[in-house]
Amino acid sequence: MAKISFNTGDRPFAFQQKLLLKSFIESIFKKEKKQLAELRYVFCSDDMLLDINRNFLQHDYFTDIITFGLSEKGQPIEGEIYISIDRVKDNAQMLGVTYKEEMLRVLFHGALHLCGYKDKTKSEIITMRAKEDRYLQLFGKA
Repeated sequence: MAKISFNTGDRPFAFQQKLLLKSFIESIFKKEKKQLAELRYVFCSDDMLLDINRNFLQHDYFTDIITFGLSEKGQPIEGEIYISIDRVKDNAQMLGVTYKEEMLRVLFHGALHLCGYKDKTKSEIITMRAKEDRYLQLFGKA
């Protein structure tokens, strides 16, 4: 079974360079010295992600990504990452970046969460952004 899968929730979604991207995401875990068992990305609408946010996290707001770590401590990483295509498009426009760049950032962001990086405090956000930027740069050279 593939370690990384791209799935559709309530919205069809297709990737270019899917195999390259999966391989690169696997390399993030290797570079971060984490063992990956399985990672499922699910692409969906704002509405679907809002329902997940409300039901599982008791948050009543839109977000671009929700990451669920499903493995036991000390075990290889297994997780599900839900991404709102709507939010990524809106954020790309708001931030003045391409949709592709913002989608890559969000994909890497979720993987980094599973590697143990957080983004609640100012210093955590700075570290997370630096990691995202590093992997965006590395992927651009892939």
